[in-house]
Amino acid sequence: MAKDRSNSEDYTTPLRRLLLAIMVMCLLGLFFLWRIDSPRVERFRAAVIDTVMPSFDWAMAPVTATVNIVRDFQSYQRIYEQNQELRRELRQMTAWKEAALQLEQENAKLRDLNNVRLDPRLTYITGVVLADSGSPFRQSVLINVGSRDGIVDGWATMDGTGLVGRISGVGANTSRVILLTDATSRIPATIQPSGQRALIVGDNTSAPPIDFLEDPDQVRPGDRIVTSGDGDVFPPGLLIGQVAQDPGGRLRTRLAADYERLEFLRVLRDHGARRVSNPSALILPEAPPSQTATPDTEVSQ
Repeated sequence: MAKDRSNSEDYTTPLRRLLLAIMVMCLLGLFFLWRIDSPRVERFRAAVIDTVMPSFDWAMAPVTATVNIVRDFQSYQRIYEQNQELRRELRQMTAWKEAALQLEQENAKLRDLNNVRLDPRLTYITGVVLADSGSPFRQSVLINVGSRDGIVDGWATMDGTGLVGRISGVGANTSRVILLTDATSRIPATIQPSGQRALIVGDNTSAPPIDFLEDPDQVRPGDRIVTSGDGDVFPPGLLIGQVAQDPGGRLRTRLAADYERLEFLRVLRDHGARRVSNPSALILPEAPPSQTATPDTEVSQ
């Protein structure tokens, strides 16, 4: 057995060497043939290429697929970078859009303040809302005008559309505005077109109820509510809002002023008889002296 194995090895080794030598000679011949600059050789090379290369498509498929994968990966990478850049630009555009919306709202409110027609005898000054000190028990805001601007307690304040409240507390540079929604607010009003008189009573909600109505049957939801001027609380004819009805059937006020976006307030300078020296007079005026003396006179008689 050992002898047979040694004999097979003796025949295999020279055969391998012979095959290697033949392959090297073929490669050298192919190299020299490929390097010869001759028209016949060129035609031969073209014929060989035309014959051999189509049959090598299966061998080139993995290389082609690899190249396509690399190109797709590069394309995806460029798409990802463009997507990130678009996201950054979108965030910037969102910020610019928000700033543009705020400027648009501010511009619209300023235009409303310029276009609202009021009593020509009333002048006004516009102030910026500095802070909102609203709470479940008190509804008020601060504005940046005060006694240096001639502001007086009791003057009415409006936004671009409707009545907001009245001045209650004046400092040198700031003033406090009690809103119509505050629980201490009582506004004499007229409901149009029926002409019914009522009180708009604040209850710390966004829709104050309508109380002390003369004839509720003549009032319909959607009717216009304006100040009546009774009690010298506010000038007459200032828009408050519209009549609305809650699910319980109670009449309430849909305020015309936008209380969620109070940025500018117009303070009406009323130099008439509406200067408030006693806050209680805003709700119940003092009785004339003749009426208070009548009971004593009757008792003495």
